[in-house]
Amino acid sequence: EGELFPLTEEIWLDWLKDEIHLTEEEPNREKVYELFERAVKDYICPDIWLEYAQYSIGGMGSPGGIDKVRAIFERAVMNVGLHMTKGQTLWEAYREFENAILSTVQPPPGRIPSHEEQELLNTQLERIHTLFRRQLAVPLMDMEATFAEYEEWSENGVSETVMHQYKNALQQMEKRKAFEEPLLVAEPPKLAEYQAYIDYELKEGDPARIQIIFERALAENCLVPDMWAKYTTYLDRQLKIKDLVLSTHDRAVRNCPWTMGLWKSYLLALERHGSDHQTVSDIFEKALNAGFIQATDYVEIWQAYLDYLRRRVDFSKESSKELEELRGAFSRSLDYMKQDVEERFGESGDPSCIIMQIWARIEALHCKNMQKARELWDSIMTKGNAKYANMWLEYYNLERSYGDALHCRKALHRAVQCTSDYPEHVCEVLLTFERVEGSLEDWDAAVQKTETRLNRVNEQRAKVAEKEASQVRQEEERAEQRRRAKADKKAQKKTQKGILTGEKRRAEQDDYHDEWNEDSAEQAPKRHRGNGDPTIEEYMETETGLFGKSAPPGYKPAPPGAKAAQQGATAAAHRQKDDKPELRNDNSSVFISNLSYTLEEPEAKLRTLFETCGPIKQIRPVFSNKGSFKGYGYVQFESTVSVSEALKLDRREVAGRPMFVSPCVDKNKNPDFKVFKYNTSMEKHKIFISGLPFSCTKEQLEEICKNHGTIREVRLVTYRSGKPKGLAYVEFADETQASQAVLKMDGMDVEGNKISVAISNPPRRNMMENPGSSRPMMDMMPRQVHGARGRGRTQLALLPRSLNRQSGTANKVENGTAAQPTPATAGSAANAAGDTKPLSNSDFARMLLNK
Repeated sequence: EGELFPLTEEIWLDWLKDEIHLTEEEPNREKVYELFERAVKDYICPDIWLEYAQYSIGGMGSPGGIDKVRAIFERAVMNVGLHMTKGQTLWEAYREFENAILSTVQPPPGRIPSHEEQELLNTQLERIHTLFRRQLAVPLMDMEATFAEYEEWSENGVSETVMHQYKNALQQMEKRKAFEEPLLVAEPPKLAEYQAYIDYELKEGDPARIQIIFERALAENCLVPDMWAKYTTYLDRQLKIKDLVLSTHDRAVRNCPWTMGLWKSYLLALERHGSDHQTVSDIFEKALNAGFIQATDYVEIWQAYLDYLRRRVDFSKESSKELEELRGAFSRSLDYMKQDVEERFGESGDPSCIIMQIWARIEALHCKNMQKARELWDSIMTKGNAKYANMWLEYYNLERSYGDALHCRKALHRAVQCTSDYPEHVCEVLLTFERVEGSLEDWDAAVQKTETRLNRVNEQRAKVAEKEASQVRQEEERAEQRRRAKADKKAQKKTQKGILTGEKRRAEQDDYHDEWNEDSAEQAPKRHRGNGDPTIEEYMETETGLFGKSAPPGYKPAPPGAKAAQQGATAAAHRQKDDKPELRNDNSSVFISNLSYTLEEPEAKLRTLFETCGPIKQIRPVFSNKGSFKGYGYVQFESTVSVSEALKLDRREVAGRPMFVSPCVDKNKNPDFKVFKYNTSMEKHKIFISGLPFSCTKEQLEEICKNHGTIREVRLVTYRSGKPKGLAYVEFADETQASQAVLKMDGMDVEGNKISVAISNPPRRNMMENPGSSRPMMDMMPRQVHGARGRGRTQLALLPRSLNRQSGTANKVENGTAAQPTPATAGSAANAAGDTKPLSNSDFARMLLNK
């Protein structure tokens, strides 16, 4: 397999270890050595070299074994000793081996060594000194530890030369740290990081360092053709070492055989380095069988090979073996294009017949064989090229250079007759030719020929122009019809929307007539969805009034007295005028809200969602005056049984947002019905988080918070579009856990953002400024008042903030009655809390309004 396909480092190491295990007997060591030699040629891999050297140590007992180990270690440090992160391991293994040899030549303690023994000992010590010095001259990560080891090992200290080399290498290492560190943390394939590193080394210009960084990059990006192309181009132009250049080209095409450019540059490199003809031919045949991606790749590889063959021919000889081989290759290339490429790709890949044009020029220029050149051009023209002026002019120029006037004239006459793209141009060339070389008869013939042709061309162009104008008119008429149909449809839709909008506006006006009346009808009450999220609060009600968005179309409350009768009559009149049936039966209806404004076909979407709950009588999504969906609507079922099923779909995610499902209840008939009472006190078991990164997901936040307690619910606050606000609420099992989470999480860093965490303290919602207002004013009071100790987040207030009034009160008149003074401080209110009866909703509203 390794012959055909390159193996990864991991596969090579596994294979080598298996082979070592299977061939533990001495006679088979050579087989393992051969396998190692193949492995180190595939990749410059420190791990394979280390394995190779360690395996060779096992054979050091055989004759010449120690020299063989040293030779392998030397090759290893030459190939991968510069590897910034893995090279050090190899140097250390080499020194450990030499230290082991040192222990064998040291005399036993107490015995004076002989002269020969001392020589051996000195030689071995010098080897280790040299290894230290060589390693310290190479920039490697953690080289400071090696220097410290050398200082301790060397009895005579460190020489100035070694110190200078070490400091220089240390500076080089520091410069490269900026490229090594991103590689350590980057995810594979680390292409961008390697590219930056390669560009740096190319700029520095050290060939050995350039080679090692390319090899490191290719070990992790062996299937990236551009990386191989960049490496081989560097070797071709700068290093020019034959064995290195050709072996790298060979590895490139084995890794990326589908890339024609790598094969093409391989052929050029083989020729450049004087490889024999058989080798070049064999590589070309491999290229043809590699399986290129497009037809034009085959044209290009054939061109590269034909160029090579042409350069081998000595055209001073009338005939030669090389010339015959060149002609045979040209002929074979044309057959290959027709039989193989066209059948596989459904196209020739060479529509302009470039290969045939080159062949014709070679025959005309070098072989003086115009007959063959004309045959080739005749074939080119029959392949659909006769209509192009530039093809005729190319042939004409060939005849001008190597042919005769007779064939020039013949070519131009045929060009005038056949050219369809730029006939004026070839006509002009023919007339110019006859001006210079022709007789009067030739001139007259040329004028007549060109006039006849141009007249015919102009007639054809006029017909085409008329046809195109007719098509344009037809297209404009169709477009106009589409515009009219669209305008009609829009007008019809606008009329329908107008009916719905008028009905909704009447319903809202009727609600506002009774806006602060405790007994007014409240239709489709909403529940409290979140703490302080303005997007959600838009759909909330207070106990003292409606914002006009929750009354289903057509529903009219029945206020007491004559006003009720008048409103009932008005509503009945409106209902008679409207064509579309209205949602009257509140017991069988639900109110849907918090849907996305951009929801496509809301009626169809709601039908799909709720048809599982039971038979649907009617669906009414609410639209604005402009026809855009407002994000809420009503679903009326055939049976009241379906409502309970529908309510189970509350908080179901629809288009990235939680859908809210609420019952529609007539509070005249159910005065005690309370779906929601707005919470203005702290929620001690829930925390509010702000400053989150917009990329933070619900799962990530849950992972962060789960260490601080049992999580009941996590909610990320988003805009209606689904875009995050960087805010979230997390509900814990109890107050203690929430308090602990605040203490431990406040100020925490989340993806570079410093988050703020506090006990959930929803902002107070004020009542409307006046009866005509459609939006409530937001409370401008600060969320918390800090004492002398600063922001004590866990100092939970025991009193709703709406009751925590400024000291000092002023009596205000409401509806002609003096309001009762409010407590001056939170403390007095708290003391009175046990003595006073619970406040009613109307009391609560009055206190909020008395500002």
